[in-house]
Amino acid sequence: MKVNLVLGAGGARGFAHVGVIQELQARGHQIAGVAGTSMGALVGGVFAAGGLDGFTDWVRTLTRSDIVRLTDLTLGAPGLIRLQRVMRELHRFVGDVRIEDLPIPFTAVATDMDAEREVWFRKGPLVAAIRASIAIPAVFTPVRIGERLLVDGGLLNPLPVAPMMDMPGEVSVGVSLFGRRPGLHLGLPSKESSDEASADHAEIAVDAGEPSWTERLGHSLAGSWPGRNLSKLLSPPEAPPKEFEDLPSDVNLVDLLGRTLDVMQARIEIARTVLNAPEVMVWVPMDACAILDFHRADEMIELGRRSALKVFDRMGL
Repeated sequence: MKVNLVLGAGGARGFAHVGVIQELQARGHQIAGVAGTSMGALVGGVFAAGGLDGFTDWVRTLTRSDIVRLTDLTLGAPGLIRLQRVMRELHRFVGDVRIEDLPIPFTAVATDMDAEREVWFRKGPLVAAIRASIAIPAVFTPVRIGERLLVDGGLLNPLPVAPMMDMPGEVSVGVSLFGRRPGLHLGLPSKESSDEASADHAEIAVDAGEPSWTERLGHSLAGSWPGRNLSKLLSPPEAPPKEFEDLPSDVNLVDLLGRTLDVMQARIEIARTVLNAPEVMVWVPMDACAILDFHRADEMIELGRRSALKVFDRMGL
């Protein structure tokens, strides 16, 4: 069967898209078109360019230390991290191909900050489109293409269903990284979704023995602050006990940014898919990993494959 594939935003959880693609191919389906935003644009673009196998082999090997080495920290820039090293690696798998020359239709979605609207990339350099689509605000630096200042497409459209309307597939398959069914459900996942998420989490080992790489990133930022100790600078002054905690000690800046974006995008996705949802939806739990846990690619790929298997079996796909 020919499938139009819609791949959503969600940071490192987006490695689950790889598992969904693998399950579709294992069942003999042909992916006839792809639309993606943020990490969905990255995985979808690499797939459309024919580089997914090599990309998958590479990301499966990434460790926390590898992620830190790929991190270009900035200070005073409109984002904590530049992505030059990451884009150099990505170029190995997609080359200099243009979107209009890809063997299947592909759309990457970004957000134009000045015009306050989403932008669909259907032509032009693939690498540039992916870079714009993955520019998580305040985390990764934005890019300028022509007159447009562009950031992550998930800011306005976390699951870009509309771009696949004119693609040649017979059925649409969407992959949401927010673990909720679309519709007016007051933000509560269905019992079935909750049960599946719980089962999936039971199979994922949690490595709590080491600090997350985002915690290490926080330490790196503190050490890079010119002429002063950032942790001391941000520490609250001694004060008598009070009713609330000004600076919770168990929250760091990067994780808070990630969780804020997750909450925002999950709500936007619900609103946008109420009247326009894919025919088949695969749900990846929103709390499967943090948006910057890119060292957990192997787990997320397997989670995506298992999640797809359950849905495809139930839907007869």
